[in-house]
Amino acid sequence: MGSVRVLIGTRKGAFVATADGKRQKWNLAGPFFGGWEIYHVKGSPADPNRLYASQTSGWFGQVIQRSSDGGKTWEIPGTGAGLAPMQMPSGSSNKFTYDTSEQTGKPLTTHQWYDGTQHPWEFKRVWHLEPSLTDPETVYAGVEDAALFRSSDGGQSWHELPGLRGHSSGPMWQPGAGGMGLHTIILDPRNPRRIYIAISAAGAFRTDDGGATWKPINKGLYSRYIPNPTAEVGHCVHHIAAHPSRPDVLFMQKHWDVMRSDDAGDNWHEVSGNLPTDFGFVIDVHAHEPETIYVVPIKSDGEHYPPDGKLRVFRSRSGGNEWEELSKGLPENNCFVDVLRDAMAVDRLDDCGIYFGTTGGAVYCSANSGDSWAPIAEHLPAVLSVEVQTLS
Repeated sequence: MGSVRVLIGTRKGAFVATADGKRQKWNLAGPFFGGWEIYHVKGSPADPNRLYASQTSGWFGQVIQRSSDGGKTWEIPGTGAGLAPMQMPSGSSNKFTYDTSEQTGKPLTTHQWYDGTQHPWEFKRVWHLEPSLTDPETVYAGVEDAALFRSSDGGQSWHELPGLRGHSSGPMWQPGAGGMGLHTIILDPRNPRRIYIAISAAGAFRTDDGGATWKPINKGLYSRYIPNPTAEVGHCVHHIAAHPSRPDVLFMQKHWDVMRSDDAGDNWHEVSGNLPTDFGFVIDVHAHEPETIYVVPIKSDGEHYPPDGKLRVFRSRSGGNEWEELSKGLPENNCFVDVLRDAMAVDRLDDCGIYFGTTGGAVYCSANSGDSWAPIAEHLPAVLSVEVQTLS
């Protein structure tokens, strides 16, 4: 039957919830790094005991934490156990190395680097960590301001993939309301040189050569709030998801609109259908049904809470357009929480489990593909991310 481990990042620490395959009784451990913002926690597909966490403090900066025992203990790679702050970009631990091939002659400060157009880029936080599908020592990091890094030594050192930030459209990228973060990284299981990423508010990009060059993949997106609604870049993409068996089929939750691509992002079309609102942040795909997708509608870009104060997940079994409401077990009135872009995940058990967390500090699980829901944790700090590991 197997078991599951749910990795929860919050405004004030990380938590790990575990349960057997029935997913009815949960054990909650934490907080780890209590009081620190844990923007994202994710486990390695190649080693279930290897976890990575993005730990941020407005005072000390950014730290990458690593666990080699499934979250029981943590360490900063290269320094041993502890919470010593990381200096950016020249510290001895978690060192982030920026490409300087196009330096303008201006010195790098602790938090800034420059491209050939003298556009300042500020390092603020790691938004998303994406471990390699095959190597637990390799992990990618999407950061704010938008850039992509890779570590091949378990997080001890990081090197920029400069082709992305060096794209000719880079100087035109603008931050969304939450910042200019690279928040989505999808590794293609069939082609190790293909990576998809998404940036708020620049759009989606794809590399087919391991990160040397990048292509904007935003054709078909329409954003009425930018000067050119169909521009090559400038779209506020909130999240992208794909099923491992069909990596060329992508699903997107945009600032407005739910979108689908059947050709690796070269073209998109809208599949919002009968949703009560097509604004939201999360989107995910059922583990065993590539045409079954999930979203959590939010009222609007100015009102980040469920329509009518009723928390609902919507499911499409047809890859979009036709949506059904899933609300059994969820708050049905006076619920004014948000569900952030990395706060939904699925497990790989035979009866696929769906999970999501809210800014109100609750994490919900459906052990029957969304038909009914129950909380696995409540009264946590605001949830920033939810990831799930399916264990044997």
